[in-house]
Amino acid sequence: MTLPHEVPLALYIHLPWCVRKCPYCDFNSHALPSAGIPQQPYVAALLDDLAFAARDCGDREIVSVFFGGGTPSLFSPGSVAQVLRAARDLLAFAADVEVTLEANPGTVEAGRFRGFREAGVNRISIGVQSFDDAMLKALGRIHGAAEARRAIDAALASFDNVNLDVMYGLPGQTAAMARADLEQAVACGAPHVSAYQLTIEPNTAFWSKPPQLPEHDLCADMQLAAEEMLGAAGYEHYETSAFARTARRSRHNLNYWQFGDYLGIGAGAHGKVSFPDRITRHSRIKQPREYLAADDTLAEERVLSRREVPFEFMLNALRLTDGFEVKLFSERTGLSLSVINEQLAKAEKQGLLERDWQRIRPSARGRLFLNELLELFLDGESRDRG
Repeated sequence: MTLPHEVPLALYIHLPWCVRKCPYCDFNSHALPSAGIPQQPYVAALLDDLAFAARDCGDREIVSVFFGGGTPSLFSPGSVAQVLRAARDLLAFAADVEVTLEANPGTVEAGRFRGFREAGVNRISIGVQSFDDAMLKALGRIHGAAEARRAIDAALASFDNVNLDVMYGLPGQTAAMARADLEQAVACGAPHVSAYQLTIEPNTAFWSKPPQLPEHDLCADMQLAAEEMLGAAGYEHYETSAFARTARRSRHNLNYWQFGDYLGIGAGAHGKVSFPDRITRHSRIKQPREYLAADDTLAEERVLSRREVPFEFMLNALRLTDGFEVKLFSERTGLSLSVINEQLAKAEKQGLLERDWQRIRPSARGRLFLNELLELFLDGESRDRG
């Protein structure tokens, strides 16, 4: 395995606390401690992580930064500024670096958004999920529809790059209700919308006591309606759940989907770093209390095997509506495309994939049955291992 090109590098920073854990959430998030967030000890731990992670980066340029959670907007703009200053001191930032911070309605106000902008954030992602108070209650959210609208207005007053997360397939939701949510998201004027179907994941409250969700066919209709509505409103559908106006694609997420590299710092953060002869993955200690107490926060670091790399690439790249350029596979994996020729041919024969000499992309059917498409490449990996 030899990587012929340097892979783009991003930075992910995990801030793990929320006011309350949502029953559908399987992210590494934790309810606020009774004593409040230990902001300064946590920032100090992040800076130690940064110093450690930067050692392998040389002069590689950071193309994007993402503060995820948890609810990063619970941290002060001053703490965010401190982390970004340290990151700029340790790493080379691209001149047009995209810096995203996730925020939840109810944990921000106009002045706080201005503070995040002054700290160096230039993109905000707001977890709206729904504009229907009954749906928000069913999801266990702590905000209401009115708070969501106020948060969006405040964000748009300080940022020209705002994403709204909206979910469909919610407990008791009808097609008309899902459509109304998307209509309101479009009316807000945010240049990016992420429309996700609610799924019940292990290790969540909904997993142990699942709510009644809409039938699969109804959820599929909601997905198609979202694509049609957002497309008619001028949003480009560029990834399974992502819709953007001109020049407002998420650069950070695109880097994931194109099998780029990213440093992961903070409790439970994961990362991927490529070297000329290998691709590594790393993860940090998951529990915040243990993370803060550790001298070394690295929980795991391992080299991906040649058998793992093709599936990991396809798992990301086939989420993109336009797929990927053929040459990208070898540039990001260091492998010849011939290692997956059998799986590509099978996917094409089943009508899940389209390809020519330049691009490989999921078909319309492949986008609807993405898991079925991806399983073909997982099966190939399993056969190789046997």
